[in-house]
Amino acid sequence: MSGQQARQAAQTIHVAGEWRAALSGATREILDPADAEPLALVAEGDERDADAAVAAARRAFDEGPWPRTSAAERAALLHRVADLLVRDREELGLLESRDAGKTLEEGRVDIDCVADAFRYFAGLVAGESAGRVVDAGSPDIHSVVVYEPVGVCALITPWNYPLLQASWKIAPALAAGNTFVIKPSEITPMTTVALIELLAEAGLPTGVAGVVTGPGHSVGARLAAHPGVDLVSFTGGLVSGTKVAQAAALGVKKVALELGGKNPNVVFADACATDEGFDTAVDQALNAAFIHSGQVCSAGSRLIVEESVKERFVAELARRAGRIRLGRGTEKGVECGPMISAEQRARTEAYVASALAEGAVLRCGGKRPEPDGTRPADGYFYEPTVLDGCHREMKVVREEVFGPVLTVETFRTEDEAVALANDTEYGLAGGVWSADAGRARRVAGRLRHGTVWINDFHPYLPQAEWGGFGKSGIGRELGPAGLAEYREAKHVYQNLAPQPVRWFAG
Repeated sequence: MSGQQARQAAQTIHVAGEWRAALSGATREILDPADAEPLALVAEGDERDADAAVAAARRAFDEGPWPRTSAAERAALLHRVADLLVRDREELGLLESRDAGKTLEEGRVDIDCVADAFRYFAGLVAGESAGRVVDAGSPDIHSVVVYEPVGVCALITPWNYPLLQASWKIAPALAAGNTFVIKPSEITPMTTVALIELLAEAGLPTGVAGVVTGPGHSVGARLAAHPGVDLVSFTGGLVSGTKVAQAAALGVKKVALELGGKNPNVVFADACATDEGFDTAVDQALNAAFIHSGQVCSAGSRLIVEESVKERFVAELARRAGRIRLGRGTEKGVECGPMISAEQRARTEAYVASALAEGAVLRCGGKRPEPDGTRPADGYFYEPTVLDGCHREMKVVREEVFGPVLTVETFRTEDEAVALANDTEYGLAGGVWSADAGRARRVAGRLRHGTVWINDFHPYLPQAEWGGFGKSGIGRELGPAGLAEYREAKHVYQNLAPQPVRWFAG
């Protein structure tokens, strides 16, 4: 059965190589956030479906060939997956656009990045040696550290970048030789289901990959607590991530958590000293805050700008933000799509209302746009919003909004800028804008965030680790450390000339 047929039949649970409906028979309608119309019907799995998927993944790991294949074979399969992603780029990009509400071009870029992730981890393991030799100080001792797969991995992904976040987990998990069960977000599962089909087409052995579509409170909770799971990797909100960690702790599982951020974008006056510098910094501040309607864990939602240029900077920023073209992501000329759901939009509206009640000044946005030809009346649209006059005590400054809302704070000195940027319980990412290279590197070195951009915002590299400090999570994705998350180190010590120890006299 093809991925499309499986989706049409609401058979979106994949166990032991077979597509099936939920054991309960329950289904869920997936809505297009641009117009709230049904996009697909998927299986609504529960704990029993999770148990079946874990059992299949357990058998595949304990008895199947995948954990025992060579690194070269695993790398070759990952390259085949990347080739299939390139082949299906348009179809998958469109599906990601409609499912998550982003623009079609964003969807296409996401697919490119997914292919890059598979190729990176393929390359990382392809040239590895059999282990790290350890010098024991004797020619009679052969000592080596080898890296083995963890086992069965439970992968839980968010709704904002469904396929990209899945690839950041699936690619290293497979590269290391693990089996897995993935639970995509219950509201954006479509491209993950499609990816499982591509893995099978690429030749992945039966049972290695499983997917259970369904809600976090049942499927996700069961996977985190399941005794047959060896590792849990979760990307999502702080509250849910804490529950996952607590459940996994009872089984002493390995846990990797990426829990979002409240990310500062620090702009020094010298970055705006020329017209070109000013234009670039404003443009990048817009990208930092409003890409994908601000529904990005690394969104630069806190603009921290030097007081001497603040008024000019914010005025231009608000002017441009007010001209962002909202609409259905597949429509030509649209720059920003809808929010993911009515609930997420209402949550954003509540944050804006609280900010205004606490004294923030609305510079643009702050409301739902009028419907037009590209914005259906029932779509979950919300105007890009700039809130001036903000301070650290405001709820909108402290908490992750996950919507198109940018707050503005000011500073006078470098020390004050650093203090403001670090004054958060999160620590995922941040940006520094300055024409003074020494100052930029100095400030970047003082920021307690997992990724710091200098004179840029948002790019990432698959070969560089991604993750945060503080309540932004534990562990890392991407880079060598991202592969290490899915491995266990084993020390093998071989005595080539064993002799009696004579420790005991008898």
